[in-house]
Amino acid sequence: MQKFFSRLFPTGEPPEPLTPGVYHHMFPENVESPNRLHLRIEPNGNGLLLVNASTVLHLNSTATEHVYFWFEGKSQGEAAQEIARRYRVSQTKAFTNQSQIREQIMSLVNTPDLDPVLFIGLDRTEPYSESPPAPYRLDCALTYKTDLSGTYDPLARARVDTELTTEEWMEILGKAWDFGIPHVTFTGGEPCLWDDLPKLIAHSENLGQITGVLTNGLRLADKSYLTDLDQSGLDHILITFEPGNKKSVKGLEAALASDIFTAVHLSVSEAGAVQELDELCAMGVTSVSLSTDREQIGSLEEARDHAASVGLDLIWDLPVPYSSRNPISLELESQLTGDGRAWLYVEPDADILPSQGIDVILGNILRDSWQDIWDQAQAWYSTQTANK
Repeated sequence: MQKFFSRLFPTGEPPEPLTPGVYHHMFPENVESPNRLHLRIEPNGNGLLLVNASTVLHLNSTATEHVYFWFEGKSQGEAAQEIARRYRVSQTKAFTNQSQIREQIMSLVNTPDLDPVLFIGLDRTEPYSESPPAPYRLDCALTYKTDLSGTYDPLARARVDTELTTEEWMEILGKAWDFGIPHVTFTGGEPCLWDDLPKLIAHSENLGQITGVLTNGLRLADKSYLTDLDQSGLDHILITFEPGNKKSVKGLEAALASDIFTAVHLSVSEAGAVQELDELCAMGVTSVSLSTDREQIGSLEEARDHAASVGLDLIWDLPVPYSSRNPISLELESQLTGDGRAWLYVEPDADILPSQGIDVILGNILRDSWQDIWDQAQAWYSTQTANK
């Protein structure tokens, strides 16, 4: 899906940056269910565009301005005049780009099962090189239960022995939206063991957020439960797949047959990853997430290359349990740059961590302000960068 867009827009800075903030646009007018677009303009001029609360597009400054002038009600010709003046390009080129971006967004509106994160005008391998004014995503650990019998993850349970109420999670989601966080995922433990998960998804959907679930997929084999998730407005699923587990296979098959974008996370071992990827491809999987430990870095590289050869898209910036390995850049010391910068992690007691598996408490969202937590996150990230 990332090939859906070509890099149409130059990356030069505009002479006068647009005013940062969140802008809304709905079309067509005077219909019961119009399309919803949210544009978050960053202080550096780049932007995030949410399409129907199901896909977030990262925009460079020029693309952001094209969208902004559209939202302001300008015609394609009027928008092209503004872009031509600000960037000193021909009106013909500006008009062509304005037409193309409107057409591409309209295509996204009508494209089912869409990748929840896309990029326009930015390098896909280095999307988080600048500090944003707020995280792009919040990963919410609802519970550390791991199965229906009530077994808890022992390591996580030793650190957190309480769980929030549904009302408290709704408060957290509302605070996140007000702070400018457009994308939330529900994780754990196993989030599908949280009774009110569909209710939380629906609440986020009503706010305008994109929602995802990181799950082992076992409960998805229950068609009525999967229907509840779908009808609540869930946008994407990442299944931590267990090859050879019949229940896991059944849950994956059900998710793939739904209208929800579904990707698979695969933990790469020394042998078997290539065959497993072929089997996933045959099942209809289009996107995979990969991770491994340091000792199996060669196997990860082989799996990454094979995934590309069979046409599987690599999803590396959705949450993966206890993994910081970026399979796109495989140097031994290379890690994802999004921890504490592009995303944050909420534990079941409302403590905020930079990411799952990084036991640094940045604050508690029910007691501390988002700005204070974000300031702590940026200080932590700066320290980590300086120590590399």
